[in-house]
Amino acid sequence: MRVEDHGVVVRRHELTDSQWELLAPLIPRAATGRPRVEDRQVVNGMVYKIRTGISWRDLPERYGPWKTVYTRFRRYALDGVFTRALQTIQAHADAAGDIDWLVQIDSTIVRAHQHAASTGRKGGGTSRTNRNDHALGRSRGGLTTKVHLACDGKGRPLAILLTPGQRHDSVCARPLLERIRVPRDGLGRPRCRPDRVIADKTYSSRGFRAYLRKRGIAHTIPEKTDQRRHRLRRGCHGGRPPGFDRETYRRRNVIERCFNRLKGFRGIATRYEKTATSYEAAVTLASFLIWVRSV
Repeated sequence: MRVEDHGVVVRRHELTDSQWELLAPLIPRAATGRPRVEDRQVVNGMVYKIRTGISWRDLPERYGPWKTVYTRFRRYALDGVFTRALQTIQAHADAAGDIDWLVQIDSTIVRAHQHAASTGRKGGGTSRTNRNDHALGRSRGGLTTKVHLACDGKGRPLAILLTPGQRHDSVCARPLLERIRVPRDGLGRPRCRPDRVIADKTYSSRGFRAYLRKRGIAHTIPEKTDQRRHRLRRGCHGGRPPGFDRETYRRRNVIERCFNRLKGFRGIATRYEKTATSYEAAVTLASFLIWVRSV
């Protein structure tokens, strides 16, 4: 499918002019050297790849040599280009008052394709240490990666954390929230503290609730049945029940819709990247695309 954007033909899964204007200033450029394939053409190849989930070698020729697209993707991933792009668009939205700081956290399991299972040709194998280094874990469904996500009240990603698939959600709640860093457009520290956090029963631990209270973050997390029984059994020594607002908790479906949008990218719904760095960069690029469509 082709769409006209300011007289330029834009194919399906490619950046529009307005989207490219947001990303272009953050793309590093060499001052000297041989003439290179145009940056927009290469980035469109990256977007096409994570949208369709095809192999790097199968990229259409219109995006240039596949190895050029892959090499630049790896370079951008290691340099944090997509992370800075995501933070930049978040900063613009925050300055305009467009971020809803009713933050929701959750995780989703992603199956790892057989191409992602081997993390190196020479002595890499799939040893336990290697899998953990690249956020690959062994669970009931085989090799999996768990994507932990914090999104705002409008269903747009704020922070991403990758772990092996068997890692429990509650262990990763603190590091996930600590990854929320929305820079200011002008002077000032990045905003790191949500107004309120919504999460399901998985995150209902006394330690996590104490952590949120210490940071001054309100929270809406239902109490587990066994925790409630234990509190009641202790009588007056069991403490007060944690506050819980059902109306606020009903908004938790927003993060499920956010996962839906992310998994609309086939290269995210199934992990094909061998390294955690590359897969996280792909998730971050997809998150950036979700943001640019909403601002």
